[in-house]
Order: sequence, then structure tokens, then C-alpha cells
Amino acid sequence: MFFRKREVTAYTLEKNYQRLKTELVGGLVVLGGVFITGTLWFWLVEKWSLIDSAYMTIITLSSVGFGEVNPLDDRSRLFTIVLILMGIIVIGYLVNRITEAFLQGYFRESIRLRQKRNVIDKLSNHYILCGYGRTGNHVAREFAAEGISFIIIDSDLDELEKAQQQGYLVLQGDATLDEFLILAKIETAICIVAALSSDADNLYTVMSAKALNPDIRAIARASTEEAVKKLERAGADTVVSPYITGGKRLAAAALRPQVMDFVDGIFAGGEKSFYLEECLLNEDNCPCIGQTLAQTQLRAKSGALVVAIRRHDGTLVVGPMGDFILEAGDSLMSMGTAEQLRTLNNILSPINLAQKQKGKREREI
Repeated sequence: MFFRKREVTAYTLEKNYQRLKTELVGGLVVLGGVFITGTLWFWLVEKWSLIDSAYMTIITLSSVGFGEVNPLDDRSRLFTIVLILMGIIVIGYLVNRITEAFLQGYFRESIRLRQKRNVIDKLSNHYILCGYGRTGNHVAREFAAEGISFIIIDSDLDELEKAQQQGYLVLQGDATLDEFLILAKIETAICIVAALSSDADNLYTVMSAKALNPDIRAIARASTEEAVKKLERAGADTVVSPYITGGKRLAAAALRPQVMDFVDGIFAGGEKSFYLEECLLNEDNCPCIGQTLAQTQLRAKSGALVVAIRRHDGTLVVGPMGDFILEAGDSLMSMGTAEQLRTLNNILSPINLAQKQKGKREREI
């Protein structure tokens, strides 16, 4: 949402543009007031016609050097001197503001910022990524690979410049503040990922997000076990500790290397063959609700394998049998190739698939 030109952020650029706009409008209002005052003086005091009064005021303010329309007495000449000085000051002020706007590129930047703001204003059912550090970078890559709509919030100019070079939608600001979460359309977002470097910042971000949108799914990064507990108490739906998770994966790789190779093949993405996908069954558009898993014939139709189902009450069923009845609010965790999972997603939630593909096309544009 910004460039790093002259160490000025987009947020600052936008504020400066609004300041210049206000100053220009104010200058024009003052100039209009001076013009009306001069016209009324010559019309009411000198008893000239309205056309002559307006003409005299214009040539006086513009200092073109024409002579007086009609002879003036000393009182009106003094008034004309004041009118000339006022015209020089106000017009000089306006020229200065316009020159500053052109030199700083505010008009050009304002158009680009307005276009970016229009994109953000249209965001819906999107993800918000707070922090574009080492963790956030990988999260953004996965989001982009999935073709979903997301926006990055970070206060670090260097990191956001890298994100913008990747074509990501970014917003410079402090994610712990409500102001920037609102700018990122927190009220219409479906998930927020707090991947900031500080556990305290992630805690504040989760609390702010849940206060602004109680239904949003909050994923948070934590450095310590104590931070995990606090983030969970603050309302985070899932808390991930890179150190704890990394330690467990290292141990698993040492004890069960073949299993870990298979798991890495699923989660790594990229050129790997298999992926895991989660699909929420929505009663508004899922035709499989009320049917058993065998009746849906999901494996036969898509080729993807349903490995687990999480009930709407939070109960996790691993390896569901064919007589398992699907209900609204259930989440199906399935494994398969990218094509198989797309087919499965289209069967279970055709509207969500269309939105995802639309978001991917918009990112490519």
C-alpha cells in the first residue's frame, strides 16, 4: 500500500495528501472570499455595475497591470492596495501548495493509494496476516499458493517492501491497534494470523481482533509455553510455537524418518504430490449434508480420501466409517492431489471454490 520513497510511508503519504487537499480547499475558499469582498466593495461603495466590479476585482487580484475601470478616490485606492496584497498572498500560497504536491508526487500517489484502498474496501471472507517476518513470509507464500485473498499488516518498511515486490496486498501500521485492523476490514475477515515477533504483540492483536469480530478465527505464534497458555486464554483458536513444534518434528524425524518424509510431502506443498485440505460443510450450499459418507461417494467422485472429520461441537473422528452421517458445521480433512482436492471442494462447497478461484484471478491481475 506504499512505497518507501524519501522514507515516507503510504500512511504518511495519505495523511500528507489529505493535509494538502485541505490546505488547497482552504486557500480557494479564502481566495473566493477576497474576490467577493472586492466585488461587493466596488459595487456597493463605488456604485459600479456588478460586471465592472467583478472585472476590477479580477484584474486587481491577478495583478495584470490594467488601468482602473473608473476613477477611484483615496479610500478605494487604499482598499485596492489591500486587495492586491491579499491576492498576492493567497495566490502565492496556492501556487506553493500545488508545487509541493507535484514535487512530492502526492497526486500520483493519491491515485494509486485510492485504487489500493478500493481493493481493500472490497475485501470479504479474507485472511489478515499480521507480521511479515521469517514466519509470516512462509505463511504468505502458502496463502498465495492457495489463491486466497489476504492482506499483510506490518510496521517494518523493509519487510513490507519485500512483500509488495511479491505482489501481496499490504498495509503499513501497528496490528495491535484497532485502527489498522479496521482498515484491513477485520469485520469481514474470516481468519487472522498473528505472526509478530513479540508474544505480547500477538496477544494484543488477538484480543483486539476478537473484540472487533468475535466470529473470526485467530491463529497466533508463540515463543514460550507460558505465551501459549495466555494466547489461548485471550481467545486464540490455535496457537503455534515454532520452537515447541520444531523440537517435536526434529525428534519425530530422528525416530520415524519415513513417516516424517510422508508428512513433509503433504505439508510442504510446491512440487509435492499430495496435500491436506479442510472443508467446512455449509448448510447453505453443501448437497451432502444429511447423507452418510458412503452415500456421498466422495472417494469415487473425487479420488480424495477423507482422513478425519471434526464435528461442529469440536469432536474429532479419525478414519470415519461409511455409515458416518455428515452434518452442517462439520469439517472434512481430506488428502489427495491438488486436482482431487479441487474436485472434492467443488462437490462439497461450490460457492467457496468459486470465490477462491476468483480471488486467485484477482491476485494474478
